[in-house]
Amino acid sequence: MGARSDLDSNFDYEIIDEFLDHYAIMVDSMEIMILDLSNQKRYERSINELFRVFHNIKSASGFLQIEQMSRLATYVEEILEELRKINKPVNDDVINWLLKISDMFATWNDDLKADNNLSHVKYTLLKTPDLEKYN
Repeated sequence: MGARSDLDSNFDYEIIDEFLDHYAIMVDSMEIMILDLSNQKRYERSINELFRVFHNIKSASGFLQIEQMSRLATYVEEILEELRKINKPVNDDVINWLLKISDMFATWNDDLKADNNLSHVKYTLLKTPDLEKYN
């Protein structure tokens, strides 16, 4: 029994299907928003939209008790809030870190579709790029 089966046994299938549909859309949209963070003209729109995506994932995964997803989304949301305050295009270190984060969420999407257990978080994701140089 995998993660999807666990969800199905604890929640109404319509809630799960809606979550999975929205989650897939959010995961698919992350990469372009992340890449846009290096562009001054698209930065503000992209950082706000990316923040909203992670906030929504945090909320939905928290409701569904998907703890590791909720925790990582919360962590990323906090970093994105710092980037919103800095309000400057980011460097390759931040872009690459966020792309790896995006890959983790895409892996979880695949895990859910295949009804596998969710993959473990790669601990390298917990080492954030240096944001001090932006201040």
